Amino acid sequence: MSLIEWFYIYLFSNIITFFSSQRLFRLAGVPGWYALIPLYNIIKYLDIIKRPRWWLILCFIPVINLLMIPVIWVEFIKKFNHNTKADRVMVILTLGLYIFYISYVSKRTKLVEEISFSGFERSLGSFIFAIVIATIVHNYFLQPFVIPTGSLEKTLRVGDFLLVSKFHYGARIPSTVITLPMVHDTIPILKTRSYLKSPQLPYIRIPGFQEIKNNDIVVFNWPADTVRRFFVKEKGVIKPRDKKSNYVKRAIGIPGDTVQIKEGLVLINGKENQLPDRAKPIFTYNIKSDGGVSSNKLIELGVKGFIRKFIIKNLSQRSYEEITNYILSISNTDNNEYLVYTEDTGIPINIIRDNNIIISELIENTKEISLTFEDASKIKNSKLFDTIFRVTQEKGASNLNYFPNNKNFNWNNDHLGPIYIPKKGDRVDLDINNLPIYKKIIKDYEFNDIKILNGKIIINNEEQHTYTFKQDYYWMMGDNRYNSEDSRVWGFVPFDHVLGKPVFIWMSIDGLFSGIQNWRFRWDRIFTTIGLDGKPRSYLPHFIAFIVLWQIYVFFKRRKSKS
Repeated sequence: MSLIEWFYIYLFSNIITFFSSQRLFRLAGVPGWYALIPLYNIIKYLDIIKRPRWWLILCFIPVINLLMIPVIWVEFIKKFNHNTKADRVMVILTLGLYIFYISYVSKRTKLVEEISFSGFERSLGSFIFAIVIATIVHNYFLQPFVIPTGSLEKTLRVGDFLLVSKFHYGARIPSTVITLPMVHDTIPILKTRSYLKSPQLPYIRIPGFQEIKNNDIVVFNWPADTVRRFFVKEKGVIKPRDKKSNYVKRAIGIPGDTVQIKEGLVLINGKENQLPDRAKPIFTYNIKSDGGVSSNKLIELGVKGFIRKFIIKNLSQRSYEEITNYILSISNTDNNEYLVYTEDTGIPINIIRDNNIIISELIENTKEISLTFEDASKIKNSKLFDTIFRVTQEKGASNLNYFPNNKNFNWNNDHLGPIYIPKKGDRVDLDINNLPIYKKIIKDYEFNDIKILNGKIIINNEEQHTYTFKQDYYWMMGDNRYNSEDSRVWGFVPFDHVLGKPVFIWMSIDGLFSGIQNWRFRWDRIFTTIGLDGKPRSYLPHFIAFIVLWQIYVFFKRRKSKS
């Protein structure tokens, strides 16, 4: 819905408010025609129920107003002697139209000087107010997130709990009007949709105080969330913009940049991209050794993140249930043995012993492993293996899984572009050759009708040779380059999809998704900042010291007051 359509709805609702409330206004000693004046009628509602006038602001904040307006309705009818459970249910179910009945039909209607509240109502009011405050913080200031995948591994790790600033880049006004507060797209436990797709507010963003810079880590709504499975023709999952899945990546390219990938290295405007100190990009390497590539030797070097293979000979149902949280996959071999894949930590020795599992690791002469440049140098300098080299795809080895998913572009993970990142107001020449790069922007993000007729590009029923972009776009990539679904797969991220900037890790748990018995707190990551220069530093000791000093201060202050 457009702003003008919302304006018409608001005018209509004011007319409804006037006819339903003008008699009650007069009964409360307020001129009835005040109920017709936009905004002022709400102020008089608040005056009548003796609530602060700043509540008016809460009535116009999306999602918050779903809580506040019913509260005002209930207190308003209580002021006119309608305080039964049935009255409260009816005024909410009828979306306030029950006030017509109170004004023109009910014989109980009279002004009550003081509204009484039961203990339950006071508790409920406190609970609603707490949700209101939490929702305001959640939607416009800071929102908690957890890292579920390893696309930024080594920089942001699986199990990191983040606080994401909404105000750095400017908070978006929620466009989904009817939704449960403090919930994204799914109601927990029930696993059902938490919102109604309509009505929708148009895109509105509060001005921020910072622009996205090259290599900033950014949280955004996944633009490709309009499909359920990539590259499969089927009915899409159409979600509102603010209900699409939340992703976190690094903004490699910003509006106006030209991005290219050569031999797996990213070039920005022709120069190799210089990542910040804390960035730990991960690449694929092959390690070879005639004596076998030992996992234990890798672990001794402090290398993590690789896959191990084991053969288990006497697996039972009970022992399988014991190891299931530690394995990635399992398959039965011809010799009644089981081939098991695990992470670098393997299977705990105590579980192997307790279940009398006969297990042996497969030591191969070649091992493919994901490493940072630092870890690769460490392995090379150790002289423990014969050779180590980085693996890249050949140029020209096309892959339709990569953007723009067109056979005329022979792009892949290690060779892509050059590609121009659109900037708001920029005009590009448009032809059949480069149309696949910008077609999704023109059609899906900027809502134009586009088609090809006799080799001509027709946009909104007119032939076009150029196109002017309506907003900024970004090129987002993960640091774990070969285990990251990012702009190389689904292309540009529009600025209207940008959610916020991660600023703080307040908790970090290794093995978060492997069962609570496998949780290990990463104390060195708790209370660390994100995006700053230098080595990450935990401020947990400082926080604990502050709490202790504060409690000592409170203790002596109370003791002094008593004396």
